[in-house]
Amino acid sequence: MRLTAAEKYEIIQLVDKSELGINRTLKELGIHKSTYYKWYKSYSENNVDGLQPKKRLRRQWNSIPEQQKQLVIEVALDYPSLSPRELSVKLTDEQRVFISESSVYRILKSKGLITTPAYILLSAGNEFKKKTMFVHEMWQTDFTYFKILGWGWYYLSTILDDYSRYIVHWDLCTSMRAQDVQESVHQALSKAGLGKHQRPTLLSDNGSCYVSTELKDYLAKVKIKPIHGRVGHPQTQGKIERYHRSMKNVVKLDNYYHPQQLKVAIREFVDYYNYQRYHESLNNVTPADVYYGRSQQIIKQREQIKIATLKKRKQIYFKEKFLNLETETLSNN
Repeated sequence: MRLTAAEKYEIIQLVDKSELGINRTLKELGIHKSTYYKWYKSYSENNVDGLQPKKRLRRQWNSIPEQQKQLVIEVALDYPSLSPRELSVKLTDEQRVFISESSVYRILKSKGLITTPAYILLSAGNEFKKKTMFVHEMWQTDFTYFKILGWGWYYLSTILDDYSRYIVHWDLCTSMRAQDVQESVHQALSKAGLGKHQRPTLLSDNGSCYVSTELKDYLAKVKIKPIHGRVGHPQTQGKIERYHRSMKNVVKLDNYYHPQQLKVAIREFVDYYNYQRYHESLNNVTPADVYYGRSQQIIKQREQIKIATLKKRKQIYFKEKFLNLETETLSNN
């Protein structure tokens, strides 16, 4: 247990006035002689101030330089909605400096910059039983709804690529009919530019529009195989469920008085989600990075930046250590 300066002083006074002798008194107190004499020497030289605990600056070779700590704070203030994980990745990609998520968190916490996010990102449920291995192997689709003041209910139809989580296409519809799903799939196929022999399977729930004969006939015509999640288990479509919930947590922060206003807000979020949001389950790259096949190159580049950053920190540490030793030697001589 570490003692305060006052407690050390009391022990010194007690031992000094004890009739039992120094050795026996220290034994009774459970204090080693060398410790006591070290305190006594410090007290003799600097009075009670000499008993204050010495603050030792233990700088490790991989300590983050103050300049980089300041950079973390500046980027965090510029992008207050980003989590420490996202800030860590952003610093690596844009500033070419590696600072771990835990270090970013500690730096921000020390400055009182860790706050509760404005919206909650829900974790996805269980994944579909068979994991996809490449882009356009399987698409997930689902509807979610919004109420526009004075206009009523509108329904968002989304096509999400299961492997990359990229939003291939979305439509804001006035209904949830099979024709609406057909149009979404048609537009997604057009945007994806898939050949006749390259077709994804389409995963959906068991909503009436998805199990209708009309949609089955259309999907058979375009050579897309429909598959459906188990009844009562929406977590099968966990990726698109999570996306819709995360998107609504942001988009629903505002009220909308015209469908065009809502479309603009959805378009902005889709752009952010596809091209800017670092996805933890994708090794902190964006869905677009995976969709367009550049994720491995980015991850490799980040590893190189990490190695270079740590190497530079080590060089700075040993250079400063050498200079300090040199200064001490000169002052002692």
